[in-house]
Amino acid sequence: MNKFVGTGVALVTPFKDDLSVDVEGLKKLVNFQVDNGIDYMVVLGTTGESVTLTSEEKKQVIDVVVAENNGRLPLVLGVGGNNTAKVTDELKNTDLSAFDAVLSVSPYYNKPSQEGIYQHYKAVAEASPKPVILYNVPGRTGSNVLPTTVKRLAEDFENIIGIKEAAGDMVQAMKLISLVPKDFLVISGDDMITLPMVLAGGHGVISVIAQGFPAEFSKMVNLGLERKVDEAYELHYKVAPSIDLIFAEGNPVGIKALLEKKDICRNSLRLPLVKSTQGLTDQINLFVDNF
Repeated sequence: MNKFVGTGVALVTPFKDDLSVDVEGLKKLVNFQVDNGIDYMVVLGTTGESVTLTSEEKKQVIDVVVAENNGRLPLVLGVGGNNTAKVTDELKNTDLSAFDAVLSVSPYYNKPSQEGIYQHYKAVAEASPKPVILYNVPGRTGSNVLPTTVKRLAEDFENIIGIKEAAGDMVQAMKLISLVPKDFLVISGDDMITLPMVLAGGHGVISVIAQGFPAEFSKMVNLGLERKVDEAYELHYKVAPSIDLIFAEGNPVGIKALLEKKDICRNSLRLPLVKSTQGLTDQINLFVDNF
């Protein structure tokens, strides 16, 4: 599990102007992460616009990332949804040999009870041939995976190894850290409170902004893990304004604008997402120029 301590990046899926998958942009993105010190990559998560990809396109993205990474960094695959039977079927029938773990979002839209969330993840854990990282993001799912439910899952299933906690609530994060077993990974899913979570006992982050500033954000997380607080916060405050900018009009709207400014991939998104407004794009470009 140490391979998931530090900085993971939730990769975008680059698109060409015609909205087909931009293979060359994806390769460039992967190498930019590997070359700048991140610890692992997450493929086909929320940031990857996975809900608008066909099954064939998902396979294409996986194949490109796996080949370009070439075993250099651990990989995590997003496999989740609000139909438990469909999720477990996907886990049983997907070739996961190139992946070190799966990241599985709590069921969205259905708004299950805590018992429903537990039973969903029980089924996921029993179906998955790989370690499972839970993903709590109430702002998208409409329900909150409570720390007591996470504790129960952590204690009951050996292959549930951690959680990406993206409630954006430091009080909940601290309660979570205090309740789960010491070797259970509590990973920030909120870029802005990553450092406070690490200093409170968390294990790192699965980040959006880190793919734009991988060297700086990874260094900040590592300094936090080393308890070099002043140095870590110096980097936090340097990067922080960009976090506000990239989420101002939704994710991955802002980060794609930033990546285009860095000449890594195009600022193209699939509906219902649309490009950042010119005003926000200008602010992002100015930040990158002055960084």
